Amino acid sequence: MSIEIKAPTFPESVADGTVATWYKQPGEACARDEHIVDIETDKVVLEVVAPADGVLKEVLKAEGDVVLSDEVLAVFESGAAASAAPAEKAAAPAAAAPAAAQESVQIKAPTFPESVAEGSVAAWHKQPGEACTRDEHIVDIETDKVVLEVVAPADGVIGDILKAEGDTVLSDEVLANFLVGASGATAAPEAAAPASAAEEGDEDGVADPAARKALAEAGLTAAQVKGTGKGGRITKEDVDTAVKAKPAAAPAAKAAAPAAMPALGADGRVEKRVPMTRLRATIAKRLVEAQQTAAMLTTYNEVNMGSIMEIRKKYKDQFMKTHNGTKLGFMSFFVKAATEALKRFPAVNASIDGNDMVYHGYQDIGVAVSTDRGLMVPVLRNTEAMGLADIESTIMDFALRGRDGKLGMDDMQGGTFTITNGGTFGSLMSTPIINPPQTAILGMHKIQERPMAVNGQVVIQPMMYLALSYDHRMIDGKEAVQFLVTIKDLLEDPARLLLEI
Repeated sequence: MSIEIKAPTFPESVADGTVATWYKQPGEACARDEHIVDIETDKVVLEVVAPADGVLKEVLKAEGDVVLSDEVLAVFESGAAASAAPAEKAAAPAAAAPAAAQESVQIKAPTFPESVAEGSVAAWHKQPGEACTRDEHIVDIETDKVVLEVVAPADGVIGDILKAEGDTVLSDEVLANFLVGASGATAAPEAAAPASAAEEGDEDGVADPAARKALAEAGLTAAQVKGTGKGGRITKEDVDTAVKAKPAAAPAAKAAAPAAMPALGADGRVEKRVPMTRLRATIAKRLVEAQQTAAMLTTYNEVNMGSIMEIRKKYKDQFMKTHNGTKLGFMSFFVKAATEALKRFPAVNASIDGNDMVYHGYQDIGVAVSTDRGLMVPVLRNTEAMGLADIESTIMDFALRGRDGKLGMDDMQGGTFTITNGGTFGSLMSTPIINPPQTAILGMHKIQERPMAVNGQVVIQPMMYLALSYDHRMIDGKEAVQFLVTIKDLLEDPARLLLEI
């Protein structure tokens, strides 16, 4: 029975998509719900699966073709695989099941955007021989911006891992082999078979001809080399790797005895040496570049937070009830005040591109979020059109996803201005560093009660220091000071935010 395989129904905001990758070719058998093609839109990549057990008969849309919502992609013949070879199944039913279980697919790194050159394997959550369910999280790929999750393509077992933790990987590079339909129990004997052959000295069974020659030249046995080929077979590259590692084995063995002892520095005191993560290394590089390339200057002011605190105290319960549990914080007021100030001082909302100054007709404000992996700056888009509740709920979503490592590339890219809140951690004053290619960043700090002179009297007021770091190549001192004073005035008299005065 022929079935038409169609593109997904796109939402109204998506006009069309592109056929990204076919995972099956005409004539290949497919299992029900098996992933067969990816459709890429301007927002997400959508998976299309097989509607039943059968065979992909004809592909009507090739990779790279533009497709519309519900457009026919291919013709599928359901049940074709079952009727294609009844004699074979009758003759060898026992052999047929393992064959199906041995269908191997490649697990690849995600497709990185143009701004990301490469990534690193951060952590494998499954090991060779372990069973996985479809869409189960199996490995993390860390880029210089975010950590990307790679999931299992189907129910099955992890085969060979080709990229170990710490290895650098490129976009779409193969990370591991995956046995579709296999289980942990059936995979274990298969993995053990090459090892037992090696122990018996049968190198012909576990090494290809080039590898056997390399083993002989290196004076190694198959048991001393870990095979990464199909089914655990040893390749020449595996032998070369083992030979390179051989000289380092002796010092490692010597160091094995005191392994339980803590690492000691040159002066005999305890030290711990940990490689810098790719994300932290990139943050460090960008911060240093910003200080070396920008004519960075910081201006300071202080704001009386009394009015904002009074509004928050008076309306926080009603705000939460009205906006489905969203809490009213201070950050939304700062975002709205910064948005209004950016409209009045376009140079602060601009960026530098080579010798060009780019003035943005919109306000996209990045909000610095501290995570276990380092500082991330997700971006609030078009803040001029956002209300306080929208800002607060979006920032909370950023914080939760940042904590769980779920922030995506799209969340981090762009931004015309940045706000960072060191006051969360108790900072009284600091000098924030610009986030290139932006030209300015606002630093919030701790709210602290201080004696202030008000109408000739000393009054205790809740005060916060503000810091604006800016690129003097783009922004004059007068503009920077006036920008910060505008934010101060808007926060001390919040009615101005509503009246836009």
